[in-house]
Amino acid sequence: MKKLSIALGAAFVLAGGGVVSAQELNCQVEVNSSQIEGTNKSVFETLQSSITEYFNDTKWTNATFAPNERIDCRFFLTVKEYDSDRIKGDVQVQLSRPVYNSTYTTTLLNFKDTRIEFDYREGDPIIFSENSFDSNLTAILNYYAYLFLALDFDSFSPNGGQPYFDKAASIVQQAQSLGEIGWRTFEDTKNRAAVLSSYTDANTSAIRKMNYEYHRKGLDEMVTSPDKGRAAITEAIKAIGTVYDNAPMSVALSIFRDSKLDELVNVYSKAPQSERDEVYELLRRAYPTDTERLMKIKNPDQN
Repeated sequence: MKKLSIALGAAFVLAGGGVVSAQELNCQVEVNSSQIEGTNKSVFETLQSSITEYFNDTKWTNATFAPNERIDCRFFLTVKEYDSDRIKGDVQVQLSRPVYNSTYTTTLLNFKDTRIEFDYREGDPIIFSENSFDSNLTAILNYYAYLFLALDFDSFSPNGGQPYFDKAASIVQQAQSLGEIGWRTFEDTKNRAAVLSSYTDANTSAIRKMNYEYHRKGLDEMVTSPDKGRAAITEAIKAIGTVYDNAPMSVALSIFRDSKLDELVNVYSKAPQSERDEVYELLRRAYPTDTERLMKIKNPDQN
């Protein structure tokens, strides 16, 4: 279990005292090329190694991290097409966070990006530049690195991730000039621009306050005070109704569903029936096709 310095935000530790500085991310990377036939697979092995090093060896912030406090994330690239050094596929990204005073880890982000395309030749270096990039691959990697940081920091302090949302916004703006898919504002409702907007636009930004209240005031409190922590979670998820009323097609809703609905079954397994009923009513409008999962919250004994 990671030792958390909660007061200083996500994975912060005080400098000095023999603390060894480490990079921020501990990212597990997988490049799956099983759908590609008749190609030397070494290019994908090299790509996997290069992306792993890029995420984990780059210093993304000015914060001081101890080696055991790095942020756990996953980046699973499935290659669906490979032709003339052009890779097309999708990426499943996941981000997790330890819960204070427990061995439990909770999911902050679980999202599938289906708009992945970039050029890559085996052996091409992937070079980090904070203010610019010259390939769509580095734009994608930088975007997700800063999104991981933004969501993690937000979960420990109100709007603590703002500097990293700002960096992600700058990447989206620059990447739109590349003409690549996945960045254009009105391209679809679930691309990278839409994901960023779901956290930063006024109509849906309540999801950020919920991120803090759900995790810091809710889950982090449940070990010592289950009723108090659970009540904070109930209050926090009222934001889902606000987001649904303002933007019913927002990708924020599907991200929350894929990250949290199964967890909520466990959170409310020992709650009073009135509390389970309240949560069911809070969520059912936003997730009308997930009635079976929501009923597990309402009636856990019937599962």
